[in-house]
Amino acid sequence: MKSLILKELRHHGPFTLLGALGSVAVILLIRFWAPGFLSTERAAELFEFSHPLHVVLSAMVTAAIFRNYKAKAKHSRTGWVAVIAVGYVGSIGIATLSDCLIPYWAELLLGMEHAHTHIGIIEMPLIINFAALFGIGFAYWQPKTYFPHAGHVLLSMAASLFHILRAQAGAFGLLEGLLIALFLFVAVWIPCCLSDIVFPLLFIKKEDLPENHHSH
Repeated sequence: MKSLILKELRHHGPFTLLGALGSVAVILLIRFWAPGFLSTERAAELFEFSHPLHVVLSAMVTAAIFRNYKAKAKHSRTGWVAVIAVGYVGSIGIATLSDCLIPYWAELLLGMEHAHTHIGIIEMPLIINFAALFGIGFAYWQPKTYFPHAGHVLLSMAASLFHILRAQAGAFGLLEGLLIALFLFVAVWIPCCLSDIVFPLLFIKKEDLPENHHSH
């Protein structure tokens, strides 16, 4: 498991870092040249759109990986209660860490005027619960895990970035931008790998894993 984590982190690290730097560069330009275009209100709306989508995708992948390995296991059955539990905790828990908590810590560190946790499962529970259950249900009936992992990374990055942008209306300085990119990298890099690969495998017995198992 440790070697799997390190392998996946190394594999996705460069793309995630490039995406974080590129995203922040675009935001810096937008906030500098067109300060009213991406207001805190619009950023809030975009976060409330991208965060549930991240939960859906995370739930689909987490539940599908767990269900697929359980189906191949020699000494276990694939119960729908277990699929729901793993998919629900894995998607909402890790998406909350990635999209809400780590960005909030960045906002506190940078002293942003409207820093707030904005935890989706608390502020919009019906939407987030529906998103998680929809993703789990889709994965249960169609347990396919092949998808562009870059799409998950970019969606998580968008949600995390919009969370930060809703905390400050004005333009960011270069140093602030670099710090935001660093937090964005951490918020996406580790949680996405944990959600997609590591978390569902924690509930699979080692002897039930094939010798050359692949996450996606």
